[in-house]
Amino acid sequence: MRKVEVVPYNPSWPVLFEKERKLLQDILGDIPVAIHHIGSTAVPGLAAKPIIDILMEVTSVNALDGFNDELSAVGYEARGEFGIPGRRYFKKGGDERTHHIHAFKSGDFNLTRHLAFRDYLRRHPDVASEYAALKMEIAAACNNDIYRYCEEKDAYVKRVEARAVEEMTSEK
Repeated sequence: MRKVEVVPYNPSWPVLFEKERKLLQDILGDIPVAIHHIGSTAVPGLAAKPIIDILMEVTSVNALDGFNDELSAVGYEARGEFGIPGRRYFKKGGDERTHHIHAFKSGDFNLTRHLAFRDYLRRHPDVASEYAALKMEIAAACNNDIYRYCEEKDAYVKRVEARAVEEMTSEK
């Protein structure tokens, strides 16, 4: 059973991301247009589940599908769209999860929303602190039920994400 644990920020998370980014770039060549560190581990000072979330902008999700065996060889399990049309999702580490990859074709709105949320939390430490407190409270109460954990923070994330996207698009 996976343990749902939110831990204090670890300054090694960006280093772990960069190591994985280089590995993925070496494997995938020119398929990724960009590889971003997203999620709570990408926000300095933010408590998080210790899983590195990676957002990959790709030329084609179908081309990425052709690398499932290579990604499997370095520990990634391909999960297909996994509930989000147009996405390719990969997880690494089994029940001791270490990394997630969320891949979308260039231009997909999901790229915008993920980056906007990350950047908003980076610019608004008060919101990041509020989010950390909520995550720790939910993690303590969810009895290691990852679906309950995600569901209980969903409304908050969507509310902040909407503000983040609005702020990002008004800056352009």
